[in-house]
Amino acid sequence: MTHVPPFRLPSGGRLIDRAFQVPFRFDGRHLRGLTGDTLASALLANGQMLMGRSFKYHRPRGPLASGAEEPNALFGLGQGGRFEPNQRATTTALANGMVMRSQNCWPSLDADIGAVNNWLAPFLPAGFYYKTFIHPRPFWKHVFEPIIRKSAGLGRAPTDPDPDRYEQAYGFADTVVVGGGIAGLTAARDAADEGGTVLVLEQTAIWGGRTPTDHDGGSAAIDALLADLRGRDNVILRRNTMATGLYDHGYLIAREALADHDPNAGIPRQRLWRIRAGHVITATGALERPLAFACNDVPGVMLASAARDFIADFGVAPGQRIVVVTNNDDAYRTALTAVAAGLDVPAIIDARPQATGDLPQAARQAGITVLTGSAIAKVKGSRHVEGVVICEQAGDGKPTQAIDCDVVAMSGGWSPVVHLWSHCGGKLTWDDAQAMFRPDADRPPLGADGTGNVTVVGSANGDLRCAGDLERAEGATQPVWVMPAKAPYKLRAKMWLDFQNDVKVTDVELAAREGYASVEHTKRYTTLGMATDQGKLSNINGLAVLSNALNQPIQATGTTTFRPPYTPLTLATIAAEAKGDAFQPLRKTPMHDWHERHGVSWEPVGHWRRAYCYPRGAEDRHAAVNREIMAVRNAVGTLDASTLGKIIVKGPDAGRFMDMLYTNMMSTLPVGKCRYGLMCSENGFLMDDGVVARLSEDTWLCHTTTGGADRIHGHMEDWLQCEWWDWKVYTANVTEEYAQIAVAGPKARELLDRLPGSIDLSQDALPFMTWAEGDIAGIPARVFRISFSGELSYEIAVPANRGLELWEQLHNSGHDLGITPYGTEAMHIMRAEKGFIMIGDETDGTIIPQDLGLDWAISKKKADYIGKRAQRRSHMTDGNRWKLVGLESVEGHVLPDGAYAVDQGFNPNGQRRVQGRVTSSYHSPTLGKPIAMGLVKHGPARMGQVLDFPMPSGEVMQARIVDPVFFDKEGGRLNG
Repeated sequence: MTHVPPFRLPSGGRLIDRAFQVPFRFDGRHLRGLTGDTLASALLANGQMLMGRSFKYHRPRGPLASGAEEPNALFGLGQGGRFEPNQRATTTALANGMVMRSQNCWPSLDADIGAVNNWLAPFLPAGFYYKTFIHPRPFWKHVFEPIIRKSAGLGRAPTDPDPDRYEQAYGFADTVVVGGGIAGLTAARDAADEGGTVLVLEQTAIWGGRTPTDHDGGSAAIDALLADLRGRDNVILRRNTMATGLYDHGYLIAREALADHDPNAGIPRQRLWRIRAGHVITATGALERPLAFACNDVPGVMLASAARDFIADFGVAPGQRIVVVTNNDDAYRTALTAVAAGLDVPAIIDARPQATGDLPQAARQAGITVLTGSAIAKVKGSRHVEGVVICEQAGDGKPTQAIDCDVVAMSGGWSPVVHLWSHCGGKLTWDDAQAMFRPDADRPPLGADGTGNVTVVGSANGDLRCAGDLERAEGATQPVWVMPAKAPYKLRAKMWLDFQNDVKVTDVELAAREGYASVEHTKRYTTLGMATDQGKLSNINGLAVLSNALNQPIQATGTTTFRPPYTPLTLATIAAEAKGDAFQPLRKTPMHDWHERHGVSWEPVGHWRRAYCYPRGAEDRHAAVNREIMAVRNAVGTLDASTLGKIIVKGPDAGRFMDMLYTNMMSTLPVGKCRYGLMCSENGFLMDDGVVARLSEDTWLCHTTTGGADRIHGHMEDWLQCEWWDWKVYTANVTEEYAQIAVAGPKARELLDRLPGSIDLSQDALPFMTWAEGDIAGIPARVFRISFSGELSYEIAVPANRGLELWEQLHNSGHDLGITPYGTEAMHIMRAEKGFIMIGDETDGTIIPQDLGLDWAISKKKADYIGKRAQRRSHMTDGNRWKLVGLESVEGHVLPDGAYAVDQGFNPNGQRRVQGRVTSSYHSPTLGKPIAMGLVKHGPARMGQVLDFPMPSGEVMQARIVDPVFFDKEGGRLNG
């Protein structure tokens, strides 16, 4: 037949306003739509059926659906920083001045050179990429990979910064209803009657779902429900809000579109909601399935519900002559809607042997021919539908007649939208009567109390007749997975399952023949369901074809995993304000600006900036570090230790918890005392260390490394929430609530005595590894007698807002004592001089405390601690494990960090055997020579032996194994 492009109907369209035209551009063409249009309806109204190209074969594609499940009509939308690829034409509202362009085509949508792949299709079956591109090997890097990388993806990623603003918000409700159709609004009303707060989320701008389109009186019913809900103080209604993921304990993520594609609105473009719900009701509806018949991807073949929506909602005729093909009664609504709009419906092709329900009878009364027991053998046309060839559904595709048409509206039944139910563990059951997977009420997602916290209502639960009195009697759906049932290979090779990724019936059958019996393996082998629609339209048909190929029921095959988000989220929405300088906020101590004014050289430590050293005049970093060390060793220095982690552990079971966290006993630590502790992972490896102080009978303060504060707090909460959930313990990360200053050196006590205060700092009153509370210089303070330098040292914790005040008073009072601020490098060298380990230097995720000679810090009285059982494994107790030693350079040169000590012989890979490595290496100004620490096989038993350390240059450095404590082994300097 003569092709009739889509056009705007002279009347109708419940969602559009014909009084307001909206200009836009598509591939350089200036077009006009109407207020209320989507991009898809506006393009159809302008006669544009071709809207995309498939990924693999670049076949022409028109719109298939009218909602979020659309796989074909995807565009690059916007310009500059507002450009976004893969925007769905069926869900994006038309806005004034929109600029969009087609994608995955070159040089144009109409003339795409990539379509040559379609002619090569026999050589590019499912999984061909696993069997090709192997030889010759040099071709991969220089030929195959560059071509594949250039071909990957549908759209182009934007390159300019996004100028729009995004935000995040938090919500709480007793009940959250997802879905604003008749089932969702009814459920919201019933929940509101119970008195709790109710939040209703609807993904589109229009309430009612399919009810206003599909049912006489549907709009009035929806309006009545909305009026009721809007009159209640305990109900909040949110449109344009897509629930994208449901997680444990009623944690729901939703994206609210506030000003999409409207840069002049002056408000955030999108808002990401993080919602805690007491109970979630999903009323997310169902998606119509396509039918698998030959050439079902030709532009003009679309879902029956989509054709109905374009006609009824937007006043757009997808074509002049529409053939409907179905296996259920619902598609008859499309035929009736088309006839009422003045369009021609030459036939309804129904695969069922009989069609006797109310809707088929109404179609016959409207003069529409109904062909039962029939199927489409193939669609005629390549760039647009020209007609269909009819055959018997039970046959092998032998033609019985041909019908000219320009649109095929197909319906293969409906699949409940079960994504949110499945995200957090809800299970599905196969419903034979309706040919669908639906939620299994006996296996719901569970809340914190072990009971179900998600309920499904309406068509999302398989109730396709949820509109109550508005419904008509309908006949049963007949499962049709291939049309016709006995189609030969030639026809099956043109039946498309995944329209975007070009997966055919024969591809899934090939996967089954090649041994991919698992649906997850078949998915990855064929890419079925891996497109931007994530299999919303393709998966059930694909599962059925796979099941038939494996000769097993579909429930035995099962489904692929439903993963959030339900629809794509932009990275900008996920990040919200966390971009630019706020992406990874720089954490500063209260003394940060003081350090800046005094010429600090910074070192990044996690998100913090810590003082590496304070060069003076022409000093380089090395000279500055040496000066700072000698000042601490001979006089007094101050270190900004505010970044060290500080975690409060409190509660009746806190002591029990502390004993499990640390390798040594913490429950026996007296109040007022401190103890050094080690923390291991469940695999037995050392993960953090620090000093623990007991503040009261039920309260401990844990100090952690700077980089470990957040991680260790998370580690604590993980065990408390997941393993020991019944223990009465509270933890709080108070790192940034306090400024902490280390005052170290033989004159430290003299300096502190110059400041008025209530704390007795004498050796008798405050001995090593104790703490006291009071005030210093009028500032509330907690003073710890601990030392990481080996010198007389006090660490003083004060409220963060008083930290700079104390720091300045210390420096003002200590000029004559030679007070010197020192940085992290001086601290590291001084700890190495004393043989103290550093997490991240002496540890690398494979080290246990016993490797570092820290057996003394492991309690032999405790029955258990995290990691204890792992440390009993054979490779943990192996006598050949490398042990901590000191290393003294024979030549007097500083050994490189990480250098390996070689052993005799070679391993099976031809590499030189190694027997140790350098973990820390410095030049010690205190000793006037290089020092190093390392891990060496049988190290403590080999004192005095010399090891070889080959360098990349070919030079071999040598070092002698010595005691790891290089300075003040007796510890006499700790007391000044």
